[in-house]
Amino acid sequence: MDLLPKLRAIEAFPVVVDGRQLICLRDPLQYAAESLVVAYPAFFILTLLDGAHTAIDVQEAWTRRFGSILESAELRELIAALDRHYYLESDAFAVHRESLLAAFRADPLRRAAHAGTSYPDEPQALRHHLDGFFAGIACDGRGPVRGIVAPHIDLRVGGVAYGHAYAALSATDAERFVILGTSHHPSRTLFTATRKDFATPLGTVATDRGFLDRLTRRAPEDLYADELLHRIEHTIEFQVVLLQHLLGGRRPFSIVPILVGSFHEMALAGRAPARDPRFAGFVTALREVLTEDPRPTVVVAGVDFAHVGAKFGDNEGLTSELVAMTEAKDRRLIAALERGDGDSFFAEVGADGDRTRICGLAPLYTFSSLMDGAPGRLLHYDRNVDVATRSVVTYASLAF
Repeated sequence: MDLLPKLRAIEAFPVVVDGRQLICLRDPLQYAAESLVVAYPAFFILTLLDGAHTAIDVQEAWTRRFGSILESAELRELIAALDRHYYLESDAFAVHRESLLAAFRADPLRRAAHAGTSYPDEPQALRHHLDGFFAGIACDGRGPVRGIVAPHIDLRVGGVAYGHAYAALSATDAERFVILGTSHHPSRTLFTATRKDFATPLGTVATDRGFLDRLTRRAPEDLYADELLHRIEHTIEFQVVLLQHLLGGRRPFSIVPILVGSFHEMALAGRAPARDPRFAGFVTALREVLTEDPRPTVVVAGVDFAHVGAKFGDNEGLTSELVAMTEAKDRRLIAALERGDGDSFFAEVGADGDRTRICGLAPLYTFSSLMDGAPGRLLHYDRNVDVATRSVVTYASLAF
């Protein structure tokens, strides 16, 4: 008998609707435009859609769990509804994804995906909002920097940290910014670029396509294999908005937008990325292109640090002990980055199995490698506590 299709990697979380406890399904990649709400028994079926079960398997599991019969028509109806909304790995989804990819590639611009939600979509309101990030923050006068570490947490939350990071660029003469963004979704390659210019409410920022073309010819992997990830990823978009606000009225600049995939498995295995030929080849290629192109360039890492608490799987929720442990680990990681010691930073992340779920591990290690041991300094450290989910996200600003 044919296997049932596999459920895609989606988010599922409890909600209350009209007094009923239900499960909301949401697609983090937004291939599925609509969220779905299902009852707990239907969610039980979803847990069995792993590509290895037949309809008979699911019906037998249902009977063992609920002591009743799951009619074939009911199961088919649920499967069809999931497929119509593109929640399954199916032929229909493959066609839909290809249509989205074709539309994305045909558009010369990477459109702002988070204007109107994470930040105002009206230019004057946006500038006023961003001005508040810099209130009371003065440049320390130490001159131009080679790189900055900035948050990628929602712009409604991390304003002060963004302000500290970008105030450090006040004296820069850079004409180009290589932006290393955290990729929050699985990718087939370690690094994913896009040649599209970035459009936001503050205008359009040019992507340095010539630079990217030279990098692409030397990189060991296809930098565009998963280019569609750029469509909704916020980590680079937020940095572009801040750069526009800081420099857009003063002079033109270009960007090199690169999403960095997960290094988590390497951290768990204690295997430094520098030993991976994909990583080593990419960093070597990027260094060579930077050396051959003399235009002043700053590297930006859009990263957050720890993600702990009930929302992220810590059953005890957010205890004072967990918060204290998290900050202590963050401080050790930041100290290693300030020393320019990327290997110690990486080893510290993996020493406890990445217990605090460092969201910016991959771009931070890449960033540190590109700084070539240059010392950094911590500008600001902060956390956002979500009382409702008993969770916390930490983030920091550094200049090198």
